[in-house]
Amino acid sequence: MESKLQYKEGDLFSCPSTDSLAHCISMDCKMSAGIAVMFKKEFGGVKELLAQQKQPGECAVLKRDGRFVYYLITKKKYNEKPTYETLRQSLEAMKAHCLENGVTRLSIPRIGCGLDKLYWKNVSAIIEEVYQHTDVTITVYSLSSAQKRDL
Repeated sequence: MESKLQYKEGDLFSCPSTDSLAHCISMDCKMSAGIAVMFKKEFGGVKELLAQQKQPGECAVLKRDGRFVYYLITKKKYNEKPTYETLRQSLEAMKAHCLENGVTRLSIPRIGCGLDKLYWKNVSAIIEEVYQHTDVTITVYSLSSAQKRDL
């Protein structure tokens, strides 16, 4: 089976402007730590996200400059940890939106694996499974060790 995931070292926000973006947040949309802080700074829209009233296992969406920014709701409160099940459900919800809206390119960080402490081996297997019968290509961005030091 051909992999849906491509890997790239660098800044997620330097991805092509035609790519949609995705990351995980809590239902309360706090986005006060990790890469979520950068999403909040880059795209704003916290009130817009809260107004969508999405539950864990769902996906909130903003449209910015002709592309979609997906917020995978994987837990109720910012200080909780997600489960693989809520992550899978939110990925399924995002897939449905991608297919309805003709999205074929997604750029993501190693979702759920930073502060949320899920294992990338498991997360990447779920992503592969969810997206296997789609035309969606997913680029996974990781910071280089030099970039991590600068954070």
